[in-house]
Amino acid sequence: MANNPSMSSARETVLIVDDSPANIAVLVSLLQPLYRVRVANGGIRALAVAQSEPLPDLILLDIMMPDLNGYQVIEQLRELPATRDVAVVFVTALHHAEDEERGLAAGAADYITKPIQPSVVLARVRTQLDLKRARDMMRDQNAYLEAEVARRISETLTVQEVAIRALARLAETRDLETGNHLLRTQSYVRLLAEHLRTHPVHGPTMTAAHVDLLTKSAPLHDIGKVGIPDSVLLKPGRLTPEERLVMETHAALGAAAIEQAEADTEQRIEFLSVAKDIARSHHERWDGGGYPDHLAGQNIPLSARLMAVADVFDALTTRRPYKEAMPFGQAVDLIIQGSGNHFDPDIVDAFLARLADFQAISERNQDNRAA
Repeated sequence: MANNPSMSSARETVLIVDDSPANIAVLVSLLQPLYRVRVANGGIRALAVAQSEPLPDLILLDIMMPDLNGYQVIEQLRELPATRDVAVVFVTALHHAEDEERGLAAGAADYITKPIQPSVVLARVRTQLDLKRARDMMRDQNAYLEAEVARRISETLTVQEVAIRALARLAETRDLETGNHLLRTQSYVRLLAEHLRTHPVHGPTMTAAHVDLLTKSAPLHDIGKVGIPDSVLLKPGRLTPEERLVMETHAALGAAAIEQAEADTEQRIEFLSVAKDIARSHHERWDGGGYPDHLAGQNIPLSARLMAVADVFDALTTRRPYKEAMPFGQAVDLIIQGSGNHFDPDIVDAFLARLADFQAISERNQDNRAA
């Protein structure tokens, strides 16, 4: 039943193009009982009809016509968005092998010689329309699959973002110093990373996808603070040297927690690897005087070097229980003074290039809670 045109093809449209009324009449009488038939009595008219509703599913095209010949018509059909994919079958009195070869080379899907044989025309038309239905079905299937893949990727990314935020907020609930710290430092990291996209050394690896990865991972930098005792983490004043050593363990604790999460997954998750580097190394110093591993220079992961500038700048410019916020200009001076000892000079340069944006983010996301 699927091969019966009267059952399966009632809505399919065939455009007949021929300058001979007699030839048109023969084809119309043959095809009209089975398909929606449209006609054009020349090449110029055919181009107009082919772009109007209902659009053709198949075009039967004569070659020898006075205005535009069939080769010229098919060439223009392939250039028009509405018709570039419509199958064309040449129906012509040109019967030599080289004529057929030229017609197929011009882009025709099939070649029928006149005088036509009705059974051959019907079979060829049915074959081309069956192929079109198959192509349409495959295209629709592919479009559905692409949309479904995109939906699931988006859903996965959303769940990932929520999980990151939840973990980061867990640390925030135990730390009086955070407030909008996560939002500000995440925005600072994005600014710095985006600026490095034009850097001759860092640019090739700082793709848009990697910038997004760094931004996504940044909120987990202090996740290790969940392992710090309240007596140290929540102390309202400055820490003693002993308490400072306890506080410094949060970097290794955070990296260990993320590493355990990595071990629990069946495949490598890139943002966890980046988050682990940030959590462990964002307190390292360019001169090797940081913690926990006393890394120096390029041995410090770039992600952690970005976070170091973002984190320190935010600490300087926000109010904490034990200090007032430092004026913007004074904080900038301290970042500059830290170039080459505390911070990577390239990242300090990026910071200075985006100062106005840093200030805007700082002012827009001030903490509203009481100290």
